[in-house]
Amino acid sequence: MGLLGVAYVLWQFKIILGYDRGNAAMQAIAEAIQQGASAFLNREYRVLAVFVAIVASVISTFLQWQTALCFVVGAIASAGAGYLGMYVAVRANVRTAAAASRGLHEGLRVAFGSGAVMGMSVVSFSLIGMTVLYLIFNGDPNQLTYVTGFGFGASSIALFARVGGGIYTKAADVGADLVGKVEKGIPEDDPRNPAVIADNVGDNVGDVAGMGADLFESYSGSIIAAATLGATLGTEKAAAFIGLPFLVAAVGVLSSLFGIYMVTGEEKDPTEATTKIYPGYSLWIRYSHHLRRFVAKIDERATLEDLLTALRRSVWGASAAVLALSLLAVLVSGVSLNYWLVILVGLIAGNGIAYATEYFTSYTDKPTLAIAHATQTGPATTIIQGMAVGMLSTLLPVLITAAAILLSIWLGFKADGTMAAGLYAVALSGVGMLSTLGVTLATDAYGPVADNAGGIAEMAHLPGEVRHRTDALDSLGNTTAATGKGFAIGSAVLTALALLAAYVSAAKIETLNILGPTMLPGILIGAMMPYLFSALTMMAVGKAAHAIVMEVRRQFHEIPGLMEGTAQPDYKSCVGISTEGALREMILPGALAVVVPIVIGHVLGKEALAGFLIGTMSSGFLLAVMMANAGGAWDNAKKWIETGQYGGKGSDAHKAAVVGDTVGDPFKDTSGPSLNILIKLMTIVSLVFATSFGSGWLSF
Repeated sequence: MGLLGVAYVLWQFKIILGYDRGNAAMQAIAEAIQQGASAFLNREYRVLAVFVAIVASVISTFLQWQTALCFVVGAIASAGAGYLGMYVAVRANVRTAAAASRGLHEGLRVAFGSGAVMGMSVVSFSLIGMTVLYLIFNGDPNQLTYVTGFGFGASSIALFARVGGGIYTKAADVGADLVGKVEKGIPEDDPRNPAVIADNVGDNVGDVAGMGADLFESYSGSIIAAATLGATLGTEKAAAFIGLPFLVAAVGVLSSLFGIYMVTGEEKDPTEATTKIYPGYSLWIRYSHHLRRFVAKIDERATLEDLLTALRRSVWGASAAVLALSLLAVLVSGVSLNYWLVILVGLIAGNGIAYATEYFTSYTDKPTLAIAHATQTGPATTIIQGMAVGMLSTLLPVLITAAAILLSIWLGFKADGTMAAGLYAVALSGVGMLSTLGVTLATDAYGPVADNAGGIAEMAHLPGEVRHRTDALDSLGNTTAATGKGFAIGSAVLTALALLAAYVSAAKIETLNILGPTMLPGILIGAMMPYLFSALTMMAVGKAAHAIVMEVRRQFHEIPGLMEGTAQPDYKSCVGISTEGALREMILPGALAVVVPIVIGHVLGKEALAGFLIGTMSSGFLLAVMMANAGGAWDNAKKWIETGQYGGKGSDAHKAAVVGDTVGDPFKDTSGPSLNILIKLMTIVSLVFATSFGSGWLSF
């Protein structure tokens, strides 16, 4: 299935490269974005190569060389998936702009196709990497311990990629908006703004490459957690329990391809004479035509609401396919049908979280409209209302996730009569939630491409209706991106809980006493970590954005004719500032995620580390949901006003909305989405080093 996914990626990539690239001006702008994105990622990956080499040496010295090998493979696969997604995105952006000049549906088709490359790359690389490593060590009693290193490598790269890319993109975005929109009153992506190229580069290195590595880690971690717990059940069906999450992920590849086809496939005429090809083909064409008309309505008359419905139904269609095919996987494995119900629980929970996230971030629903209404009284009320919406949005995801955990544990316990089976069911539920990642990530990853297409349309002075269409696609992308973040954080909690159970087993912890002398301090320190991490990343964005603002102001002040449009800005200086700032500031937050669990485990002991992980999981879940949804709602409130509401662009309400969006940018694209990686990375670090922890230096 992984190889099938790779074949699709190559085929889809060829299709994307075949689309029209537009005029010479568009191509020149796209080339500048490509060069900036490649330069940043190449420098970032050189830094990360040093980190990977150091950590692999430590693992090889103090643990096993097999785990170190898996760590390196996981890091390379994660980086490769992110790089490939970015490579396609920076070539699809100009083609999307050209396609949008022909219609809204054409623009979506190209942008979504590039997102599909990212989605299928992530699931395919992950499945191939883990399966091959598992087979290499087949028969070794420590084979799953080794493969856990794959998740460690993937998580490490994901955190640095997400944080580094997030700092880059939001520093450039905030700097460009504060001077361009607020101070100078010029449109977004105006070519006179020196930070505009850096802003568009950031969309790719943060929202595509960073996000790809992020969800690669989520997907891999969920499978590893389930397989690891399956091995602890100790029954004659242990091999089946280990293999089932791999099978569910494999059928998810097929199901995702089905969902992607619902959006990108060409319409077929059911009355066309096709029986000459082979008997029964016309019946298939007729059936698939009606099925596609139900699942996805995309044609030249499609409205934005039609497109959102199409994307939503493509995910539902993929979920239905996973449910049907996973029934076969469960039957083949010979385990209880309760585990099929567990997969159903994960799918329902994932779609439920996605729906709740969509409600709180879509500009057609009350929460975001309330933020837009608050802009009429200034930036302060805009920020207050946005924070309130973000906090309120934590209610449904928490209740849905809690219900999924309880129901999964109950189903697993009823199936095999042990709490270990219940915890395995929780992990399998997380696999089910992410089984359609190929298509859900496609609906997420196309957004930055549409955003870039809008920037290219603005800078190349394309007709106004082209920018209107790309803005519509971008707004839709904000909503689908928020739902993607909802999937990621929801699955992160299920996966982290499963990894925590695996850690407790590996560390041979008999009981966890919350009143123990080190347990509560561990919980409190863990609950603090997401706030410390978010503070560091937010301040990093602020520092880099400050440097961008000063540079943009300098150029407007010192370059004669820049404001009048008769002079050319120095784009490269802003690209360089964002690059240096991101690479410098990503080191400390990333290092803390790896070092702190090891320190806690050795200083306070293995029980305190379990409490630390519980605290991190609890506060990180809530903070991630709040930040991601508040940021998405602020952004779409601004876009709602830009459609002409409350005075439209240039009005006082719009200026207040821009301030809210500026605050929300690092919320939703830097700190918020990095937290789900933080939760799992610290848990998997604890699992990898579990056997080295004892009672602690400060034990009583």
